[in-house]
Amino acid sequence: MLWNALLLALREIRRNVLRSFLTILGIVIGVAAVIVMVTLGGGATAQVTEQISSLGTNLLMVRPGQRMAFGQMSAAKQFDMADVEAIERHISSVLAVAPASSSPITAVYGNRNWSTSVNGVDNRYFPVRNWSLAKGREFTDSELRAGSSVCILGETVRRELFGSQDSLGAKLRLKKLSCEVIGVLESKGQSTMGSDQDDLVLMPLRAFQRRIAGNRDIGLIQVSVRDGVSTEQVKQKIEEHLRIRRHIAANEDDDFQVLDMKEIAQMLAGTTQVLTALLSAVAAVSLLVGGIGIMNIMLVSVTERTREIGIRLAIGALEREVLLQFLVEAVVLSSFGGLIGIALALGASVLLADLMQIPFVFNPGIVVLAFMFSAAVGVIFGYFPARKAARLDPIEALRHE
Repeated sequence: MLWNALLLALREIRRNVLRSFLTILGIVIGVAAVIVMVTLGGGATAQVTEQISSLGTNLLMVRPGQRMAFGQMSAAKQFDMADVEAIERHISSVLAVAPASSSPITAVYGNRNWSTSVNGVDNRYFPVRNWSLAKGREFTDSELRAGSSVCILGETVRRELFGSQDSLGAKLRLKKLSCEVIGVLESKGQSTMGSDQDDLVLMPLRAFQRRIAGNRDIGLIQVSVRDGVSTEQVKQKIEEHLRIRRHIAANEDDDFQVLDMKEIAQMLAGTTQVLTALLSAVAAVSLLVGGIGIMNIMLVSVTERTREIGIRLAIGALEREVLLQFLVEAVVLSSFGGLIGIALALGASVLLADLMQIPFVFNPGIVVLAFMFSAAVGVIFGYFPARKAARLDPIEALRHE
């Protein structure tokens, strides 16, 4: 009985191909929109997580000052090397502590110049920030102690100043300082906030303090926490320790800020997921509209085929058989819409992910759920027209013109 109902449904759909396609268009759009939104949202979440992890493993960033409106930091006493050494010495869960200071600068090579930022660091910066060299070498101990005029370039700076030329051994100018290029960092691309991570110059911290900044301040302390240790606990210990060192009273606010990259990653990923859910909910409304379209066309079909239904009932067809026939037709229509929507969604997701430069994250769960939902729409919105057809009076149906 079910097989015969399926054959009748396919015959009726084939007989009215254009009308059937227009009927399922709402289902196609709804299914495609939901899958595209969820897939792109998953890709955006994966990209955010990857970009945050590229900053460093289990990373805490300690900055002087408090965050104010528009991302600005309030003025506060800067850190010094004694603060760095104290964190490294007194907090056992810390894997490495990397001091850094930075300043905007114009780098000049030959007749080319590029506005970038110069960062004073030591070799602890590389493992803490999970950054390796594409070519060249790190700073030697003697270069760090003496504050030698050597530097390592980010890929953006290297490209803008040197183009296709070899940068190793070349001399570029930072203010009045002539600096020898000893290495080039591997490219990391844009950060989650949209800034170019490769647009920087690294030089020994002492050289930066003496020749660029003119002071011994530390503008940023980057702390890498050991695997398996809670970053939240280490963050709390650093805050307690720095409050003591900076003589902050119990009733006073911190004049520094400790940022946990894991917390930021979770916050950004959560925001992306909420936006994805909202957009998917809006897209799902078109599934409802598509279901109403199916119900409307099925009611029209019942009216058009009233005489056919009357003949079937008159020669002995049961009400449940007529009900099944129209219900199967509605489910087949909506299922076709779901399959077409899935095919369109996967193609569009691959294309849009490539255009938006986010990873394509295939989610089989949402594909199955969207198809099941489209079939359920056929059952729900096809039941009333099918019930109407099954309850027709055979005599009245045979009289229908």
